[in-house]
This record gives sequence, C-alpha cells and structure tokens, in this order.
Amino acid sequence: MHKVKPRWKSLRAMNKKKLAIVGASGHGKVVADIAECCGWRDIDFFDEAYNTGRLENAKWQVVGSFMDFISTSAVYDGVIVAIGDNKIRKRLCEVILANSSNLVTLIHPAAVVSHYAKIGAGSVIVAGAVVNAYAVLGIGTIVNTCASIDHDCQIGDFVHVSPGAHLAGGVKVGSCSWIGIGSSIKQQVTVGSQVRVGGGAVVINDVLDNLTVVGVPALPLE
Repeated sequence: MHKVKPRWKSLRAMNKKKLAIVGASGHGKVVADIAECCGWRDIDFFDEAYNTGRLENAKWQVVGSFMDFISTSAVYDGVIVAIGDNKIRKRLCEVILANSSNLVTLIHPAAVVSHYAKIGAGSVIVAGAVVNAYAVLGIGTIVNTCASIDHDCQIGDFVHVSPGAHLAGGVKVGSCSWIGIGSSIKQQVTVGSQVRVGGGAVVINDVLDNLTVVGVPALPLE
C-alpha cells in the first residue's frame, strides 16, 4: 500500500540556521528545545527583560529587546514569538509580519499532525499533541503538551490550547481564546473570541465572546 509522506517531515529536515525567539520565559525554553529538535542550530532570545540585566534563558543567550530584534531581523532565517499571553503574542506577531520577517512554525517531532491539517505561521505544536485531519489552526496558535485537536476543528488566530486539553471534532474557537489545562470541548461546539475556559472544565454548549467559563458542565462566571 502506498503511504502518504507527511509534509512536516520535509519541513523538519530543512537546513535551518539562525532563529530568533521573542520571549525568554519558561515557555520560551520549551520553544527553543522544539526548535533544536527541528534542526535549528543557532538560537538567540530577545526579551524586554534584557534591559533590566537578565542576559540568559537557561543555555540560550538573551541578546536584546524586541526592538533590537526588529532592527537586526535581516540576520535571522526565522523568528517565533514564545509568549503564552495571547494578546501580547498577537501584538508582537503583527509587528513582525509588518516588517516582513520570516515568522516560522515549530512542530515537535513527537507531535502527531495530519498531512491534511493546516497550521498558521508562528504556531507551536508541543510534544505529545495531536492535530487531526482537516483541522485548521490560525496564526500564532499554541497547542501545548499532550493537547488534542480533532478532525475539522477551526481554531482562530492566537489561541492557546493548554496542556491536556481536548477538542472533539468540528469545534470552532475564536481568536485570542484560552483553553485551560485539562479541559474538554464537546463536538460541534463553538467557542467565541477572547474566551477563557477554566482548567478541567467540560464545555458542552456554545460560548459567547469575552466570557470565562468554568466547571462541569462549564458555565459563565458571574
């Protein structure tokens, strides 16, 4: 039987050289580790804390602020924003895109991403995550450790799907929403933009924009 060769394999095998990571946080360490697994050989961090004297993030050097990156972006083959806060990640990605920098996507080799899924630029898929066939993820999406996004889901720009969260088939999530750790969303449910789903919540009904929902079943906080 003929097997379809995943396009992600060819992306990981590319001869990548110099990567800039914006955001020297714990999440930044995870992103840097993924980048090394994907073949990036030379990694620099940029962070506003650079101006306060913080000069490294574990083994990786912090070499400047965000604006320092913008002024030197031409020397980098790619850049990714490693900031969990959706609104901040959105703002910085938009500046990067406006400056025509090469915003890259990183997919850990231990993640499972369907050949038929579409992943937006600047996204990070962490180890153990699963993205199934015909799911569509927007720009700057984070699919964190062991989270799953099932078939035909539509995930907006700058969404963060936290570790161990599970989205059943056909779920829609609006931009800048946060899906909390260990939460679940029933099939065909629509979650609006800038929604916060609490950790461990079970979402069985549609959620309007700008709400925070918690519990089993998930209900809006009053």
